[in-house]
Amino acid sequence: MIETPPLVDQYCHGVLRTELGLGTFEAQLIPSAGPPAAGTTFFDTQTGFAVRRWCPPLLGLEPHAAPARYLARRRELGPAETARRLLRGSGAGVYLVDTGQAGDLTGPKELALAGDAEAFETVRLEALAVQAADTSGTVAGFLAGLAEAVHHAAAGAAAFACAAAPDHAGGPALDPDPPGPGEVRGAAGRWLAGRPRGGPVRDPVLLRHLLWSAVPSGLPLQLHTGTGDPAALTGFVRATGRLGTRLVLLGGHPYHRHTARLAEVFPHVYADAGAGLGRTGARAAAVLAELLETAPFGKLLFSSGGRGLPELHAVGALVFREALTRVLGGWVAEGSWSWRDADRVAAMVAAGTARRLYRLDGP
Repeated sequence: MIETPPLVDQYCHGVLRTELGLGTFEAQLIPSAGPPAAGTTFFDTQTGFAVRRWCPPLLGLEPHAAPARYLARRRELGPAETARRLLRGSGAGVYLVDTGQAGDLTGPKELALAGDAEAFETVRLEALAVQAADTSGTVAGFLAGLAEAVHHAAAGAAAFACAAAPDHAGGPALDPDPPGPGEVRGAAGRWLAGRPRGGPVRDPVLLRHLLWSAVPSGLPLQLHTGTGDPAALTGFVRATGRLGTRLVLLGGHPYHRHTARLAEVFPHVYADAGAGLGRTGARAAAVLAELLETAPFGKLLFSSGGRGLPELHAVGALVFREALTRVLGGWVAEGSWSWRDADRVAAMVAAGTARRLYRLDGP
């Protein structure tokens, strides 16, 4: 087994505090615009199979327990004890928690307590914009409040995060340049006039404004690539190359090779292994090997991408460890790597690079 230090889960969300029925649990398993097809279940996915493989033993059941038996055991334990067992069984020592998602989710302190770990906040830029809009009646007031919120958040956050790329293949590339003041005022006015209270930021001009507002902070900037091609971010990546900004590309599967390529080419870009490993389950080793084909080893970061279900935090971590052992251990067995180098690279990806990037051990 490849040796790793306690994991730094460099991107995740909190977990739900409430009891979940079958339908609610399944709805959290995979990102989907609707319910499963008639007569099917989201447990019949790589994520669902990974949950049944790794999570039942943490709750006192045999691996591959049937969904009904697993959920019955979950109800016996209750949501708090279930979360405690799953999080502590994952081997994570640090969580970087995106607090910008709606829902009854635990915050960083509560997640840290449940997982017997440390936790730091990742501030979602869109959430700051929504908060500023909800407390301002004018465009000028909104923009001033947003600037103040970004400045204030930078003092206590580990990173900023923003959805920056189209969540589909073939979408338009992100305009790399900062929008002008007139563009920003116009976009802000249109958004404020048309949004429902609490409505998300989707205007591309406002998203660019948010990104460029965060750049001077010096904090790492996590960019969600969704399921689209990370190549859409290339212009922005180039534009920030000489500014001291460190960019972490989140997601990207099935375009993870492109993410790895950007990390290879640009010194300030890092690639997140992320939720793609948990979602690919039994194929996670193949995905991780493809990332390691291209990304410099010190530019690749572990995260679970977990949100809502503590199972996703646990599966992300446990599948990652198994995939890392299979890939690096295989290279050792064939004589391509030494055990010393395999352990050293594993420690980088599991925790060391994240600790350095986010300055978790101090300046």
